Amino acid sequence: MRGWLGYYGIAEMETLMKQWNEWLRRRIRMYIWKQWKKPKTRVENLKKFGMPELQACRNGNTRKGYWAIAGSGILQHTITNERLARRGYYDISEAYKSMHSI
Repeated sequence: MRGWLGYYGIAEMETLMKQWNEWLRRRIRMYIWKQWKKPKTRVENLKKFGMPELQACRNGNTRKGYWAIAGSGILQHTITNERLARRGYYDISEAYKSMHSI
């Protein structure tokens, strides 16, 4: 991503970078949800991230698809953007803004 941004970063594409950033975060949340596989694991992990037990049980046992869950509030409130950043997510939107502020 960094190399691509360095090469194409001269273009005016702030809106596109923001959209890609949102899509990538959602995709990462989807993969995290997929890794949790079983409802029991999902409930335990949702509780670890601070969701109340009753709500974690309801959301962990949902039958919605991976992409729908990743875009819903279930994962957006538990796996926040700050948590992704702490785990090493490279925010291309912020990097693009810093390149153009120079």
